[in-house]
Amino acid sequence: MAEPIALLALALDAAIGWPKGVYTRIGHPVNAFARIIDACELRWNRPDRTEATRRVAGIATIAILMITVGGFAWILQSAAQRLFGDAAWIAVALFAFPALAQRSLFDHVRPIAQALEAGDMATARHSVSLIVGRDTATLDQHGIARAAIESLAESFCDGIAAPLFWLLLLGLPGVWIYKALNTADSIIGHYEPRWRAFGWAAARMDDVANFIPAAAA
Repeated sequence: MAEPIALLALALDAAIGWPKGVYTRIGHPVNAFARIIDACELRWNRPDRTEATRRVAGIATIAILMITVGGFAWILQSAAQRLFGDAAWIAVALFAFPALAQRSLFDHVRPIAQALEAGDMATARHSVSLIVGRDTATLDQHGIARAAIESLAESFCDGIAAPLFWLLLLGLPGVWIYKALNTADSIIGHYEPRWRAFGWAAARMDDVANFIPAAAA
């Protein structure tokens, strides 16, 4: 039953994505993950603590995040199975599709392509600046296209391949635990002094979670 769940989740994401109106009103599940991470970081990642202590605190943060997110996803999946029986896969797909980002990637890259086709370099530079960290002010047409393609390729694993892999392997808990780890890596998985120790576990766990999907992609 995993394959129909994945196909329906992909179809839902492609069709509607995560509508801006919904995001404005209730946010997105990853916002809840960020609040958990921020709360733990504020409480435990203090500069007066040793690097070893902060690394342990980072491990504890990831453990709390995985248990909380995985447990909630398991409850939702179990409830769907009890309530809907053979049709539970539809409910699971509905709960899973917000973890995918193919529509988001499309919506971010399409304006760049349209601007380039129209010869509107100013709009193309602005649009690509929204998805890359580099200075885009001096990029020519080829540079803009290259930057957009590179960003799309880098995001393909995080946004599509890896979530699908974990959805197929472990169901709803798998896809949302992956999404939580990916969120943690983007927030604290950095090498700067502030996060180097505390974010170590987030960065390593994200690498592990992406290893097989990235190789397959």
